[in-house]
Amino acid sequence: MFLEKYRLDGQTAFITGGGRGIGLSSAEALAEAGAKVIISDMNADVLEAGRREMLEKGYEVDTVVLDVTDSKAVSEAAKSANEKYGAVDILIANAGIAWPDTGGEEMTDEVWLKVVDVDLNGAYWSCREFGRPMLERGRGSIVTLGSMSGLISNKPQRQVHYNAAKAAVHHMTRCLAAEWAERGVRVNCVAPTYVDTAMSRSGFTEANRMPVWMEMTPMKRYARADEIASPILFLASDASSAMTGSIVVVDCGYTIW
Repeated sequence: MFLEKYRLDGQTAFITGGGRGIGLSSAEALAEAGAKVIISDMNADVLEAGRREMLEKGYEVDTVVLDVTDSKAVSEAAKSANEKYGAVDILIANAGIAWPDTGGEEMTDEVWLKVVDVDLNGAYWSCREFGRPMLERGRGSIVTLGSMSGLISNKPQRQVHYNAAKAAVHHMTRCLAAEWAERGVRVNCVAPTYVDTAMSRSGFTEANRMPVWMEMTPMKRYARADEIASPILFLASDASSAMTGSIVVVDCGYTIW
């Protein structure tokens, strides 16, 4: 009975930023649970590499080149996916970037706007455009990707743009969940720690960062992408049917202190 709640047979899932890292690992998790999976990324080469990796593991997957900062493109992707598959039952709004270590007083408009555009606006466009048909059908599950950085001020790196955007994603998730709860659409969020992905690895090589990060992490390690994909699967599935507006922190204990 309980394991059956994790099954996604007959459902379709759309994952933004799905070509690698957490997005691709989530695609594998959802496909293993029986979902038809569509992964999107703005980089066609990254997307193709992700597609090949999924196929090598025996999972069917479709791909869509998509820039989530283009609201019209997101709208078209949602319309096309819903028409092709009858319905998109699950959205994983995962696409995100973390741009350079920059002090708040030094940050340019360009850097601020780029991070906010991808991490916050892109998440909202995705929720809005895929959420509309879910609301019309009266069912659906959306999982956004926040960050423990939306709960704390990281150190030693300076990233007010990223932290602020992720905090906004958390609150956006709660607000949409409140609006859509009675209409059958659940909206939850996963907030990870530092994860062993291409986006994070540059930070692992910074001599002044890793000792601080590990000192502040009770488990003394960073997370793997599959360790983030597992709670994403949980939130996407009926195993979490009584949850909406939740921010699920997966941080190896980082925010305990």
